[in-house]
Amino acid sequence: MTDRRSVPARAVKPRRVKFAYPRGALRRHYVEGDLVMSHVVAVLSATFPPGEEFFVRSVRHYADRVTDPELAAQVRGFIGQEIVHGREHDRLNAELARMGYPTRLIDRMTDRSLKFAERTLPPRVRLGYTAALEHYTATIAERLLSDDGARALLGDTEVRSVLLWHALEESEHKAVAFDVFRETGGSERVRVRTMRVISALLLAHIAFGTVLSLCTDRAALNPLRLGASLARLRHSPFLAREVITKLRAYNRRGFHPDDVDAAELLDRWRAELFGPAGTLTANLR
Repeated sequence: MTDRRSVPARAVKPRRVKFAYPRGALRRHYVEGDLVMSHVVAVLSATFPPGEEFFVRSVRHYADRVTDPELAAQVRGFIGQEIVHGREHDRLNAELARMGYPTRLIDRMTDRSLKFAERTLPPRVRLGYTAALEHYTATIAERLLSDDGARALLGDTEVRSVLLWHALEESEHKAVAFDVFRETGGSERVRVRTMRVISALLLAHIAFGTVLSLCTDRAALNPLRLGASLARLRHSPFLAREVITKLRAYNRRGFHPDDVDAAELLDRWRAELFGPAGTLTANLR
């Protein structure tokens, strides 16, 4: 049987933000001049719009089966947040495309793959994939919010602002798809199996997309620069042992996203980004 427990109150509310990219505001390699990381972030950003749409459809499919009123409210907040995420990453991706990144191609490839999954996989499996991928995004998001070195990679560009806002909301709603999966009868066996499958697919997607993106960049033809950038990637704060351990915790029986308490972290960043003197308060619409 699926272990069920009451859903705690969580602040999951969409923020209607908007970001701007004046022509020439971003350097070609906008992640502090790092070749490979600039392409990795571009691949992830290109993946987000079709990915967010897939998440919304997967959760919405089960929305009418959610009986807990708190979770039902969080589902509405989750859908609203994800819709805005997709819209703003579309805007960022258009700017990255103008800079020469193949974001449109990666978006189309991702969209076709996810729509094939929707045609061929049961709704329960798709929801399991969504819950697992939300664990990935929340783990990386909380690393960004908690690690000075991770944030330093992004400099002070508009990309940094987008990713900090996105990270905050990913952590806020990190348990919603998981709780919908659990409340509507998802089993531990399916949960863990879908995590293992999607982990392999996600790694392959990022690796392939990054290689594809690098192939469009003449700077990648410089073996010294490419080698130095790959060497730095090995020491990325996003690949630290602590991050890998948190990702693997999902496979533990009885795991729940709330096992990683991020309440203080979220309170800090809500105030820093959207408080009265918040750095992104002016971006709210």
